[in-house]
Amino acid sequence: MQGDAMALPVADRSADVAVMALVIFFVPEPARGVAEMARVLRPGGMAAAYAWDLDGGGFPLEPMQAEMRAVGLPTMRPPSPHASRIDVLRALWTNAGFSAIETREIVATRTFDDFEDVWTTSLLSNVLQATVSQMAAADLEALKGRVRARLPASADGRVTFSARANAIKGCAPG
Repeated sequence: MQGDAMALPVADRSADVAVMALVIFFVPEPARGVAEMARVLRPGGMAAAYAWDLDGGGFPLEPMQAEMRAVGLPTMRPPSPHASRIDVLRALWTNAGFSAIETREIVATRTFDDFEDVWTTSLLSNVLQATVSQMAAADLEALKGRVRARLPASADGRVTFSARANAIKGCAPG
């Protein structure tokens, strides 16, 4: 079923679980989206979400985006990046009337064979494509050098870095 997160096509108090997986920062009005989850849940039902910590530097492409910002290049941002902060998530759940609220940080670490593996994989993302596809070859090489310096390789050439997401869950009001 496809629908609007701020107007779910689900009857009141008809669901046991509502989840926003890597979505809340795309919702133009996150409070409305969370209120919609509360509306569709049966009393005691669970609402949960997790999102890359965009404002806290936890996005998996942050090393690339940080270097892009450093040289004045535009980076794509969703409409509500602040909604990914753990304190904002807690406030959204509290204001929607959820109880037994729990939050946690999720760290995902990834190891690449070498820097070229990082670079090639990163450039597959549509988040970077809009900008890098329009860059001159020399500028793209300069950006690549900056990112390489930010992500040093281990003695065996592998590159490891982490991303961080914030997660929350709570029980729907009775």
